[in-house]
Amino acid sequence: MRWMASVAPRTGGDPRQQLLERALGYLSEHGIGDISLRELAAALGTSHRMIIYHFGSKEGLFLAVVQEAERRQRELFANLLGADEPDFATAGRRFWRQLRSPELAPLERLFFELYAQALLGRGYARPVLASFTDSWIEPLVPALRAAGLSEPEARAEARLGIAVVRGLLLDVLATGDAGGADQAYERYLAASAARHRQQAEAPGEPGNPGAG
Repeated sequence: MRWMASVAPRTGGDPRQQLLERALGYLSEHGIGDISLRELAAALGTSHRMIIYHFGSKEGLFLAVVQEAERRQRELFANLLGADEPDFATAGRRFWRQLRSPELAPLERLFFELYAQALLGRGYARPVLASFTDSWIEPLVPALRAAGLSEPEARAEARLGIAVVRGLLLDVLATGDAGGADQAYERYLAASAARHRQQAEAPGEPGNPGAG
């Protein structure tokens, strides 16, 4: 998968991680559909007993796949922000284009399905809620602080950005209108950049060279 090219998997000699790696690749390509535990095991070259041993259930494996995919996405975005001459809008645009690519659609659908299951109180899916926002806010705050925002403003802006991206991803899955979602995301980036400039130019505010 192209989106994982710059993010190293954590396989090593760990059988669980190796199985997770195969599941991530398979589900990204084929989706989950109505696949049974035994069918999934056969597709991954293992047995249903090994899936249960390592993940507790088929649903536990789905949860682990989503968590691993999100971990790599956060690492990928951090790498984009840490590139030479980083620009938050440029990094955000490149990241958005990768997230809404057709090859990631099965994983995006799986994420939203697990999120809905967690909201319905399904125990196996609840860990999705535990890291739903905070795990994404923390990597974004330093870049937003560097753009001139205060700590509370950076956290609010990060939360807004996460909500925008997830809402537009759901839009693409529901409508298939990637072009329309791209235009909406560009409007968000433009509005965000304007807010950053206004903050940086405001007298006496953090990030303004003439402040104080």
